[in-house]
Amino acid sequence: MAKKSESSSATLRAFLILEHIVGADRPVSMTEVMDRVGLPKPTVYRILTLLEAAGLLVREPDGKSYTVGPRLARFGLAVMMNGTVRAQRHAILQRLVDEVGETCNLTMQDGGEVVYLDRVDSPWPLRIDLKPGSRVPLHASASGKLFLARLPRGRRRALLANLALTRFTDNTITDAGLLEAELDRVRNHQVAVDNEEYLAGLVCVAVPVLGRDERVLASLAVQAPVARLSVTRAMDHVPALRRAAQAMAATFDQPETGTGMAGPAGAREAKPSESRRRRADPASA
Repeated sequence: MAKKSESSSATLRAFLILEHIVGADRPVSMTEVMDRVGLPKPTVYRILTLLEAAGLLVREPDGKSYTVGPRLARFGLAVMMNGTVRAQRHAILQRLVDEVGETCNLTMQDGGEVVYLDRVDSPWPLRIDLKPGSRVPLHASASGKLFLARLPRGRRRALLANLALTRFTDNTITDAGLLEAELDRVRNHQVAVDNEEYLAGLVCVAVPVLGRDERVLASLAVQAPVARLSVTRAMDHVPALRRAAQAMAATFDQPETGTGMAGPAGAREAKPSESRRRRADPASA
């Protein structure tokens, strides 16, 4: 009875469609949505039209597929930065700072930028002021390079083609070819470095927070003035970062639903053929 009641809810239907599109790693066609949620074409079309009009979804230039809209993206970030949601993650960050003795942060990608979800400062008097809500560029930050590296190659190249590779310091990588090579190294080692590339005098090392399907949920990083922490010494903290990232991943609850769709963290269950393709070539577009 409960399932029948839920399936008849227009609100829940819209949410299930949003959940599927958020969990996808590429734009989704109406046919794919119909297959995934098991709703007829007129119903799916009506809901997609309403969601697009509300700014929750946007249609791709081909007019046949949909992806996350600006309003939905803002809503997602607001949820992630909500004080109640942040409490457990903040505690993990605090324990990490206590262990490594340097400032640590939790970030997510938002379009062409990295946004700080939370940050715990070290007790040292010399530090950089980057509060939650601060934004830094993808190409010149450790977390940003991590997000870029984990994208399928096609999506990565499309995004890089539209990014202004602004030079912030003498160390900023502004050549697309050199950046691609750096991102391949990041993808292979699952760790990224900002060697004074965004702010002169600041170094940073980041590792991914991975979901059950290996999707990057967020990035966890340690950063400090180079006068106190060299890149080499910062790399010594990678094992601690990875332990904290594993604990952090558990806070991104990803329950399976009755529809077979992913939970609020946006991880989706891949079809067997998709899983085989990804294992064969995880970087393919």
